[in-house]
Amino acid sequence: MSVNPMTYEAQFFGFTPQTCVLRVYTAFQEYLFEMMVLVESVILKKLEGLSESGISALHIRKSTEKFLLFLKEHFDELFGKMEEMLLQLVLKIPKNVLLPEDKVHKQYPYSKEQFQALQDEIHQLQEQYRAEVCAGQALRAELEEQKVVQAELEKILQCSDGLENICREHWNCSFRESFAFLTPNLEKLQDKLKDVEEKSQKIKKGDTVK
Repeated sequence: MSVNPMTYEAQFFGFTPQTCVLRVYTAFQEYLFEMMVLVESVILKKLEGLSESGISALHIRKSTEKFLLFLKEHFDELFGKMEEMLLQLVLKIPKNVLLPEDKVHKQYPYSKEQFQALQDEIHQLQEQYRAEVCAGQALRAELEEQKVVQAELEKILQCSDGLENICREHWNCSFRESFAFLTPNLEKLQDKLKDVEEKSQKIKKGDTVK
């Protein structure tokens, strides 16, 4: 049996040529064995009418096996030549024949260096794509944060508008005017509180000395 893998032929046929030859060989072997069994049974039937022949069934079996071995040896020799013919002339794709699925390689030939350069370019594009995806995710996260900040600003503005309405309704002035008016008074109040706290501390110290 040939050791050449014949992968191109296997791609075309869907099976290896060696497998095909092996099946043909097995089929011939099985047919040869069945034929010898049939011949043996015919001989045994003929001997049944010759009671004084002196030939036993065991002798017939040994003779049949010997003849079968003789046929097998000659068959193997002949089949070796037939195998060579099948693999070289029948099941072999000529070197000048290109399968349809491989024609694209002929139209667009690539060397190993060009193929590697293409692989590198694909890898670079994949990295750029991943970077753009990460940037997009970061941008979406930032937009979500901006939405949260916007919502908080809207709440502050709503609160400011409420204060503005209260100030105009009760004091007949705007919230800014009220805040500007209250700021100096708050500063004076803080100064008074600080002065009271200092005097309280002095009084406590005086009591401690006594």
